[in-house]
Amino acid sequence: MTTIHDVARHAGVSAATVSRVLNGHRTVDETLATRVRAAAEELGYQPNILARNLRKSQTNLWAVIISDVNNPFFTSLVRGVEDVAQQAGYSVLLCNSDENPDKESSYVTAVLAQQIAGVIISPSTRSESIAQLVEGSRAVVTIDREVSDVDTDAVLVDNERGAQAATAHLIEQGYARIACITGPRDVTTATSRLQGYRDALREAGRPYDENLVRFSNFRESGGKQAMADLLDSGVGPDAVFATNNLMTVGALETLAERGIGIPDPVGVVGFDELPWADLVRPSLSTVAQPTYEVGQTAAQLLLKRLENPDEEYATITLSTKLNVRDSSRR
Repeated sequence: MTTIHDVARHAGVSAATVSRVLNGHRTVDETLATRVRAAAEELGYQPNILARNLRKSQTNLWAVIISDVNNPFFTSLVRGVEDVAQQAGYSVLLCNSDENPDKESSYVTAVLAQQIAGVIISPSTRSESIAQLVEGSRAVVTIDREVSDVDTDAVLVDNERGAQAATAHLIEQGYARIACITGPRDVTTATSRLQGYRDALREAGRPYDENLVRFSNFRESGGKQAMADLLDSGVGPDAVFATNNLMTVGALETLAERGIGIPDPVGVVGFDELPWADLVRPSLSTVAQPTYEVGQTAAQLLLKRLENPDEEYATITLSTKLNVRDSSRR
């Protein structure tokens, strides 16, 4: 069956533009609108009338679909969403996609079936789920990760600058062989943080060495294995920048198991604040994200979208903060 995503590709526009045209909104340039209608007719697209009718009887529920419920990053974020939602008379359902695109898709199907009013989602590597929500006339705000081919409101953080600050700090402390443990190659947060690491090296006049980089899975087990692989590979890193909190924990576990001291001989900086970062010895240097503010801002954008469906989409990028502690001080 032809989908709104097929029409968008055929017309060379976003799925959101197709949705606005086929729903009769007058905010789309007439040249684009004509192209969309022609593509829909050529492909034999039939609008999802059921989804459109269900929109009239939406509930006062929001769904928050996160990628990993075990990640402390999302705890404060979800609280930010909930506080805004409660004040506005909405309740929040929490869904954990577990970094699994198929599981994410099943939640999206449930969202559409249950007439949930709006969705805040940390998307997987595929954009089909976001396109489904747009086609089903749901208000959508993406968080944490970018989606390139579907128009939505979005709340991001400045990942590149945060990673650059962390790496530059390690350079300033005199570390010479700084490794980077980052996430999957097809996840925007991983690639952005790797780019920030590379930028800091370039600005310091240092070469980028692929042997000092490991791609992992944003999980504790992945960070542990990546750190072990770095130590066993013969590259001899004297510092490591881990691009999320769980992989930082895994890297620390490997260093502890092997009796390797921190910050000498190996310095450590992680991305994402951890509640116990000040309590461990040595205390842990981190790049902190404004997680509560991310959730709060996403909820505010969702409210605006529900009130004004035809407004231009907004992307808000929030700043990070480098918290320097003992794990990276020489």
